[in-house]
Amino acid sequence: MKWVTREKAKVDRIACPWLVTKFVDPKAEFLFVPREKVLEVAKAQGAIPYDSPGAELFHYKEGGDERCSFDAIIKKYKLTDRALLDMAEIVRSADAAPRNPRPEGAGLEAMALGFRENSKDDFENMRLQFPAYDALYTYCKLKDEGKAKLEHAPR
Repeated sequence: MKWVTREKAKVDRIACPWLVTKFVDPKAEFLFVPREKVLEVAKAQGAIPYDSPGAELFHYKEGGDERCSFDAIIKKYKLTDRALLDMAEIVRSADAAPRNPRPEGAGLEAMALGFRENSKDDFENMRLQFPAYDALYTYCKLKDEGKAKLEHAPR
């Protein structure tokens, strides 16, 4: 299936393709277009729009907190992996405004900004960032298993 979002991706618009290819559709194709073209391209290409105003898979409120498109995909596809749900809190902290942000979110946002600036386009950005999301997921799995903790996190 094809997916489409806004160009010049930073956190959520890279985290979502990682999530989709790892947990929803390993053969997914992604399109990055100007903001005002997302819904039009989605219709013309039969693509699923995400992280764009008017898309089903976009930011929303739940329990008084803002959730991001990463959360919307997890919810829609009923993903229940505990490490993935932990990772969603970090992505949300980097991309939305939760009441209790995770400290790892600030690092993820900084890294994503750097990757965006260092990449020639969104496809290179995605290719470069996917290993970081693999590592973040592994960290969350280790944490879930009680094998990892942040040594310098605020206590």
